[in-house]
Formats: sequence, C-alpha cells, structure tokens
Amino acid sequence: MATTEPTILCKTPTPGKKGTRIAKWKYDCIQKAIKKCTPKTKSGIAFKDMPKLVEKHLSAEERKSLGSITWYTVTVKLDMEVRGELCRVPGVKPQHIRRV
Repeated sequence: MATTEPTILCKTPTPGKKGTRIAKWKYDCIQKAIKKCTPKTKSGIAFKDMPKLVEKHLSAEERKSLGSITWYTVTVKLDMEVRGELCRVPGVKPQHIRRV
C-alpha cells in the first residue's frame, strides 16, 4: 500500500488562477526561511533577493532535496501574501516584501 506524502495548497493572489499543491515539509521549510529573512520594517526586502536569502537559511540536506529553491520561494511567498503573513511594500519598484 502506497503512502502519500502530506501536501498543502498554496494559493495565489492572482484572481482566477488556481493554487498549487506542494509537499508540506517543503512548504514548512521555505516558510520558516522566508520568515527569518524578511523583516517587518517599512522598507522590507527586494523580492529579487529573496531566493538567495532563503537559500542561506536552509540546510545542505534541504537545499539538495527541494529542487528549485526559487520556484518554491515564489510559490510559498504568494501563499503567505494570501494568508496575510507577508505584504508588498506599496509604491516601491522593483517589488519589495515585508512581514506583517
């Protein structure tokens, strides 16, 4: 009998776009890393820098097992926006993100 790994539905703030299911352990480790590297300060961090910052908070084993850290970072970041854990800094280009 095959056991299925627990997954989580990552929602997106884009209207009409469906969410993506990913392994819960992947979500948890990326979410934890995003929380560690994203400040609550008004200016936040540049979104383009987020994947490299996230990678620094992952173990060698996690980096090896995850696959595309950039893809998972974007997916979890969007879900965290929907959940109200992160927000985009208004009026800043390129996009900056901060914790709520």
